[in-house]
Order: sequence, then structure tokens, then C-alpha cells
Amino acid sequence: MTTAPRPEPPEVDPQFCQDAGEVVAPRSSPPGRLDDVRCSVQALLRGDSPVATAPPARRWLLVEQPGPWGRDALLESRFDRRVASRLAARARELGVRIQMVRRPGERLADSGRRWAVADTTPGRETVTWSTRESDAELLERPWDGSVGEPTQVPTYLVCTHGAHDVCCAVRGRPLARALPTGGVPADVWETSHLGGDRFAANVVVLPWGFVYGQVPEDGAALLAAHAAGQVALPWLRGRAGVAPAAQAAQQHARSELGLLGVDDLATRRVRTLESPEGGAERFEVTLAGPAGDVLVTVESRLSGEAHRLTCAAVRPGRWRTWHPLSLRVPA
Repeated sequence: MTTAPRPEPPEVDPQFCQDAGEVVAPRSSPPGRLDDVRCSVQALLRGDSPVATAPPARRWLLVEQPGPWGRDALLESRFDRRVASRLAARARELGVRIQMVRRPGERLADSGRRWAVADTTPGRETVTWSTRESDAELLERPWDGSVGEPTQVPTYLVCTHGAHDVCCAVRGRPLARALPTGGVPADVWETSHLGGDRFAANVVVLPWGFVYGQVPEDGAALLAAHAAGQVALPWLRGRAGVAPAAQAAQQHARSELGLLGVDDLATRRVRTLESPEGGAERFEVTLAGPAGDVLVTVESRLSGEAHRLTCAAVRPGRWRTWHPLSLRVPA
């Protein structure tokens, strides 16, 4: 089997490495300064791996809403409150994730009535933009991508939701302002809570649904990778809508085989294996390789210690870590 050469990983400070063989993204230095007690600083110091932490959503509703957002961005913003709860109910019914969005640097702007539907399902990846005269229109318009104008430019959503976690604002806002750089086509928006606050700065790239964490500097490497049709492996958390075990398996296989294309290593099957005692879970994941199926066995365990996983957490929590056990490719 012929594969692309494995990419050279960035330099990693040894104190940030986890145990050998673990699926882990190299440490990065996100923009912005924070106190040492903040969750994103502590996650970097501990070397928390963001692998397999992308959310389960495959369909997304993007609602442009400039101005401030409260902790619940839909209910605590300038969006029509009479519509907000009904919109949230419709989204739950249809299995759609709502993200409030605004242009970087336009926090206090009153204009902006755009909205979009994104489908990240492999083979059906689309982002379709429309405009609305009123917020209530979103309750009646179809969310299947049949209205509006499809875009071919990658959409970058950078979490800057400071009312949810200050790390997202301090890390995310400088990145959102810096991302449209180098002439690379990119439609960049600030967005509300994406999850994984301790991995700020967090970015999701649509229409594929690739989620990134701890994105450093100006994000130029992230834009360059997607402009070339590839993922930016060092900061990849996973692909939204893909089972966590498959996200972990893809990450390990990409690293080992050098297969970085956005369409490489699609998930074919996830099979639960007999697991050892102690709360670990094992899975065999079948991925579509260029010369046949790639089989990856991964194990998930609870973290050994509990820590505050967001700045607003009232008590420490534990999380699942992912560890590759084996990888088999066609002869």
C-alpha cells in the first residue's frame, strides 16, 4: 500500500506529552493571555487531549445576530424573544444545532439578517445562505437547504462566546479577526458556544464539520490546510456527527498513514468489543482506506483525576480519554 509521507509534527514541550501511544494533538499556543486559573490555561498545562470531542450535530442553523450575547445566546440577545423558544423547539424536533453568528469586530452593529443551513453529512456537505425580514420567518422557512444560495467558500466559525466562558472570548476574538489572511478564500464568523471551552480557541469548518481546538497564532496553517483540501491535524478535535470512537480512530489512522484529505478514511462501521474491567470501553472501527478497509482498535477510559473543565464549573469533573491499541491496513 502506498501512502503519502507522514507530516512532520510541530515541536512539543515534553512536559505537555501524555502517555506513549495515546491519541493526542501537539500542544499549541492560542492567542490571548489569561490568568493561570482559567480552564484553557490549565488544559494546556495538563496536556489534555482534544481528540474525539467534536459534537454530535450534523445539521446546523446559523443565525446572524450582531450585538451582545448572554450565556444563552439565542434567548439572551437582540433576537426576538417571542420567537427564540419556538425556534429552539423546532431545532430540537428536527435535530438541528443552532449557532448565533456575527462578523468579527461588529459586536455592536445593528444590521445583519442573514441565516444559513449547513449539512455536514459526508457526501452531502453544503452551506446555503438566505436573508430574513423578521426573526419569525425562521419558524416557517424550510431548513433543508432548498432555499437560499449555496456557497463554495469554506465557512469558519470561531467561538467567541465570552458570556459562556471567558477563555472563548480572549482566545477566540483575536483569532477571528486574524483568520481572513493571505488571500485564502474564507467566510469567517464569530459564533456562540461550540463546546470544549478548555480547548479555546475553538473553530468549526463548514461544510465538513471539522472541529479544531487550541488553534494558535493567526490560524494561517488552518486556512492553508483546508485551501489544499486537507485537515489541519495538529489541532483537530474531530468531525461533528461522527461517533467519538470513529473520531479517535480517524485521528490515529491519519497520523500513522499520512492521509490528510478531508474525504479520507470515511467511517464504515463501529463495533463495540468486550472491554476490560475498570470502566474502559473498546471499539473496533472500520475506515475506508485507499486500498481497502483500515481497521483501528481504540480504547476509551475515564481520566485519572477530576478537574474543572470550564471556567464556570462549580465542581471538578472527569472526562474520557482515547487511546489507540492497533491499526491494520491491507497488505
